[in-house]
Amino acid sequence: MSEPHERPLAGRKALVVGGSTGIGRGIAEAWAAAGADVLVLSRSTPAGSGSEALRWAPLDLTDADAARERLSEATAGTLDLVCFSAIHYGDRRALFGEVTESEWRRQVDVNLHGLWLTLQSSLPALRRAAPGLFVGVSSEVVYNAGPGRSGYAATKAAASALLNSVAQEEDADRVRIVQVLPAGMVDTPGIRRRRPADFDYDSYMQPGHFGELARLLAVTGGAEHHGDSLVVDGDGQWRSVREEIPASQSRAVRA
Repeated sequence: MSEPHERPLAGRKALVVGGSTGIGRGIAEAWAAAGADVLVLSRSTPAGSGSEALRWAPLDLTDADAARERLSEATAGTLDLVCFSAIHYGDRRALFGEVTESEWRRQVDVNLHGLWLTLQSSLPALRRAAPGLFVGVSSEVVYNAGPGRSGYAATKAAASALLNSVAQEEDADRVRIVQVLPAGMVDTPGIRRRRPADFDYDSYMQPGHFGELARLLAVTGGAEHHGDSLVVDGDGQWRSVREEIPASQSRAVRA
């Protein structure tokens, strides 16, 4: 049996939107391993090692009415921890003129409006926890606009600004908001769909690199980090963007 100090989040309730894969999955697993009751909302079911520790319900953020109802159900009562990690990038990097309006709307629906819906539903539940913690998964594109990802960059920058604004509105004794982002590329199913079959991922980060920070933020309730954005590197270490802006991952895209 685990010692109490090994499960410091026992009795805590957590919600991870977009936690079936990627960084959200890494955060969900870290919270569950520390004892939290973690519900993942996502389009796909969490699979593989660690998935048995997570509860799951389907969520499609492109269907706003259904998403609003699902989020309302998931945030009833009190929530201690919420993470928003849902993302729609697209099939590939593409110049602005090659991106369809439907693709742009999907990026807005998931990356930005999905965050808005999640905040609307979860903030009252987090306030009841006093303090509740909201973690938003951000990106270096917030600080480094680049070719071939205009919609992704625009929606992620807007999402970051939304969280920064809400952080300034909220009483930190009731809700704390922290953003986290990777210093480099992360090996995820979405990335693998856009890479050749023989691509070498040895230099890429793993979702598990976010585990230590996720655990710390949850245990401390985000104390001392409210309103900040923390960059996580390949060693699992982190720093504030106030110290150093993350490097750009842009590259030239041919017309």
